[in-house]
Amino acid sequence: MSLRLRLTLIYAGLLSGVVILLSIVVYTMVSVVMINEMDTNIQQAAEEVVASLRADSLGDMAIPPGTVNVSGNIYYQVWSLTGQLVAYSSNAVDFTTSLNPAFDTITEPVFENVSNLDTPLRVLTVPLVVGTNPSGWLQVGAVQTELHYTQHLMQIVFVISALFAIVVAGIIGWLVTAQALEPLETMAQVATQITGTDDLSQRIPLTPNRNDEIGEVVLTFNQTLVRLERLFTAQRRFLADVSHELRTPLTVIKGNVGLMRMMRELDEESLASIESEVDRLTRLVGDLLMMAQAETGRLPLMFEPVELDELVFEVFEQMKVLSGGRHLIQIEDIRPVMVTGDRDRLKQVFLNLGSNAIKFTGEGSRISLNLSVSGNWVEVDVIDSGPGIPKDELRYIFERFYRGDKSRTRMRADSGFGLGLPIAYWIVRNHGGRIDVESTEGVGTTFSVWLPISQADVPTRPLGDSFES
Repeated sequence: MSLRLRLTLIYAGLLSGVVILLSIVVYTMVSVVMINEMDTNIQQAAEEVVASLRADSLGDMAIPPGTVNVSGNIYYQVWSLTGQLVAYSSNAVDFTTSLNPAFDTITEPVFENVSNLDTPLRVLTVPLVVGTNPSGWLQVGAVQTELHYTQHLMQIVFVISALFAIVVAGIIGWLVTAQALEPLETMAQVATQITGTDDLSQRIPLTPNRNDEIGEVVLTFNQTLVRLERLFTAQRRFLADVSHELRTPLTVIKGNVGLMRMMRELDEESLASIESEVDRLTRLVGDLLMMAQAETGRLPLMFEPVELDELVFEVFEQMKVLSGGRHLIQIEDIRPVMVTGDRDRLKQVFLNLGSNAIKFTGEGSRISLNLSVSGNWVEVDVIDSGPGIPKDELRYIFERFYRGDKSRTRMRADSGFGLGLPIAYWIVRNHGGRIDVESTEGVGTTFSVWLPISQADVPTRPLGDSFES
């Protein structure tokens, strides 16, 4: 059974249930009102008859002629203790038996529904007493034909209304659910097409100003497709880049080995080239392994007190070695501070940011490090005066395998593999912090790492927006 049919049946069932329940309530209320009105009329007639009754010295009862006038649909009978009909209304002449045959067992006034001569009656039976002695019974009845007719008419109307409600609810529910579920059907078709063609560029059309749950699902699905398309595109480019990066060092290594074999002697320059290419391969494999461990949650972090100012000084010294004197590297501001974290991983973050600044900053340019404290947070800034990062690439730099414009990175021999910044982001995020980046093309880039002084402050966040991977 399709979802559309199930929703239609549920909608029709609920509406029909409401109509049936409302019909029962109306039917009951009308019946009660009519019965109460009938009982009131019967009781008034009984009181009038009782007031007109006269008893002689022997206890025999009689009604003086013309003293009781009852409406045409109300009858009365007066029965003696011996079962003799003492008095009756003129319109009750057709009833040869008592209105309620079980009157002789009644000891107190009671209303009952009976059928006499195929006529439905509502009968009030009242025991009569003279002084303290029982003297007979009074029976006052009213024909219930009008009540039964009204009830029957209401039953017909309610049944027709219920059937009409079911049909209308079914038609409306079928049409409404078709319109509501149309995006879901489109979503299923798009998903099937994507599965068959591997084309993640397809999107589900969304009706403007649709703010319901279906619209949210469609919007979320389209956003997921956008991220999947970007991720798969980045992975394909990454595989192409890695294939090239693997092929190049392997070709260099193979060429140098062949050259030394041909020369039948070791060549220091060839050995140095082989060692450099092996280092590149080692870095690539290491980055891939670390990213895989981070994604599967198997990259442990050893939290302990860390003197962050001392760590920044170590990074400063290693950056000067990496630069080889080609850049002006300096510490503008630093304050002693202790944080709780994994010292080696934090050092990896700062070295990664520092080495990127060195790679993409021209010779003679300045690279600065800052360490400041703001409340319960520590901020470490790595500032360079390089070419900057285009605004349309800033939101992607922390994504896996993203390498920016290939024309800028491909021509650099020391360009990375698109994993350094995602790894740094993962480390900082799992310390309860974040990385901010501000960049202006032609001016430079500033990476700001925010870390909590204590892990107890992790639930809070410093001001500003963080990038999501």
